[in-house]
Amino acid sequence: MTSAEIQAIVTIAVLAAYADGDKHDRERDELKRIVEGLGRSHGVHLPMLYQDVLMKRVDTAAAVTGLGSAEARQLAYEMAVCVCDADGAQSQAEASFLAKLHGQLGLGTSAGRFEAQAEELATAPLGAAAATPGSGKAAAAVDNSALDQAILNAAILNGALELLPETLSTMAIIPLQMKLVYRIGQAHGYQLDSGHVKDFLATVGVGLTSQYLEQAGRKLLGGVLGKFGGGMFGGLGKQAVSSGMSFATTYALGHVAKRYYAGGRTMSTQMLKDAYASVTAEAQGLQGRFMPAMQEKARGLDASKVLALVRGA
Repeated sequence: MTSAEIQAIVTIAVLAAYADGDKHDRERDELKRIVEGLGRSHGVHLPMLYQDVLMKRVDTAAAVTGLGSAEARQLAYEMAVCVCDADGAQSQAEASFLAKLHGQLGLGTSAGRFEAQAEELATAPLGAAAATPGSGKAAAAVDNSALDQAILNAAILNGALELLPETLSTMAIIPLQMKLVYRIGQAHGYQLDSGHVKDFLATVGVGLTSQYLEQAGRKLLGGVLGKFGGGMFGGLGKQAVSSGMSFATTYALGHVAKRYYAGGRTMSTQMLKDAYASVTAEAQGLQGRFMPAMQEKARGLDASKVLALVRGA
């Protein structure tokens, strides 16, 4: 894939991030940081891209002209779909944006199938309802060892998804992180909904749209994102290009959630942010130790297994 195609794909992804015009200042700052960071670290001319989007100096029609291959056009659409779905079901504005982009790219029915799968991932329920609505008083003693193992297993799974080349593998990471937080809250007697879980992630510093863009962008610029595996979830990526980011973020989210709900949700915003930063650093030191487990897990993944995990099967 050429540098011009990469530039065009990232441009379309950032345009998708702003398709609904509803971004918190915190998320805007994250998107800017990510776009500028990707450009600096991979030698692609991206620093002005963010400003070009905000100032409306670029649009999808112009970006599409930079996509010379059918693979690049399909990948641009897939990334746009996942960006729009990263924070939940598509808004009307996002759906209109994607319909227009679909026409500009000249894509066929396979793009529609992909969009349906991405929407399914984005709207999957967090889990079965608890027998008794929680108020922070668990019905039985919390099994901390079991929760620790669940957090590690989730981190390894998401690290494995990071090794796969297909776009939806990256899309699956966010709903699996949300399910983990939900499970931890439920173990401590709290019956959570998706809104609360999203707020928790945002409070510790994890933006849903920006996290997806960062994960997928690193894969794209590292030459890993695409259909190299012979079909969706078909094989391992060439390398772990993003330094185990998904392992570390999932591990940190799990352990900070465990502290938060065990303590009766009394931690302040700054305490949550500090704890998340500290545990993320700890997790980054662990990722090398668990990389073989991530690689082994990735070898056993396929489309039906990953979709079933997100559905909660």
